[in-house]
Amino acid sequence: MQVLHGTFQHYAWGTTDAIPELLGQPADGTPVAEYWLGAHPLAPSEVDGVRLDALLSGNPQVIGEASRAAFGDRLPYLVKVLSARHALSLQAHPSRDQAEEGFAKENAAGLAADAPERTYRDDWPKPELLVALNEFHGLAGFRDPKRSAALFGGLGVAEDLASVIGPLTERKGSAALAEVFLDVLSLKGERARLSELVCAAAMRRKDSPGELGEFCRTILELDEVFPTDPSIIAAALMNRVTLNPGEGLYVPAGQMHAYLSGTGVEVMANSDNVIRGGLTSKHVDVGELVRVVDFEPSTPSPIRPVAARDGVEKYPTPCEEFDVWRITPGAQHGAINLPGAKSARILLLTEGEAELASGSQRLLLHRGEAAFIPATDPTATISGDGVGFMTASGLR
Repeated sequence: MQVLHGTFQHYAWGTTDAIPELLGQPADGTPVAEYWLGAHPLAPSEVDGVRLDALLSGNPQVIGEASRAAFGDRLPYLVKVLSARHALSLQAHPSRDQAEEGFAKENAAGLAADAPERTYRDDWPKPELLVALNEFHGLAGFRDPKRSAALFGGLGVAEDLASVIGPLTERKGSAALAEVFLDVLSLKGERARLSELVCAAAMRRKDSPGELGEFCRTILELDEVFPTDPSIIAAALMNRVTLNPGEGLYVPAGQMHAYLSGTGVEVMANSDNVIRGGLTSKHVDVGELVRVVDFEPSTPSPIRPVAARDGVEKYPTPCEEFDVWRITPGAQHGAINLPGAKSARILLLTEGEAELASGSQRLLLHRGEAAFIPATDPTATISGDGVGFMTASGLR
């Protein structure tokens, strides 16, 4: 067991105070969007001054046998603290097969690893789970097309947008949503001004009750960051999701999503593959959107952790790259065994203090600190009044 020191990412959409406050550090006005805990080569964490990816390369047995058999000598997950001041781009992530095929195709085409038109940075999928630390807002998946058509009708712009949103009522399900979404990304010239009309109508109706009011306020929230961007209309086809602290949102391969605001712990497969779908100045590969995105209507629901035993709750997800638990030992439970044995584990403490113990070894963690626990140390326990999030490989 060793203290794990993460790496900051200063993207412009980040808040300036939330992550420094969690880590007990002063804020200096610089956006701090993410804090990475893991072995991704772009921003590896450190243990005793040694890069975690280098440590794992020299000691692969600490990853765990089952994980190594499935994923190779690589930590299969990445843990982040994410704090969004405003909306991120619309995006989706590939399945493993799609990532392997896309990565090989771009390599064969001779695209440089850092080429701006490159979509696949590696050959891994990127399912992810976001657990809210405060109230968190996002967009995830597509609502039923007829409901979206009714909302645009409530804005009073359905007739003006008929050439774009007509398929919402003329076609069914995923076919309707795919046609409208992809058409919006190609709006040029006078047609691009349709987003101005939508935003103006949303301003007039932003105080409407119920779903229409929320629809209007979401449009205006996006317009503040991406003024009159045509892909605001594409985002308006999606479900808005609100998470309370402790609730999670699981994003499977192919699900279009965008985080809007809030701070949370994000766990994902160890990948940097992003297929962007709008609200961005970066490359949008329409061909890959068609291949990867699931346009089937859905209604995402917050995930609540399920009690596994005293002081241990698990977030149920179907992916093999990671499992996530919320750990709340408390004085009434005494020392409890940490879950995820036989896998390399990362524990991030988000509240209070906690002591890890294994044999004669002791490690005291304060709020904002993290620990790396190797698979070769399966008997670790935790005690104290802290709240932590534990991640391990989903295969052990």
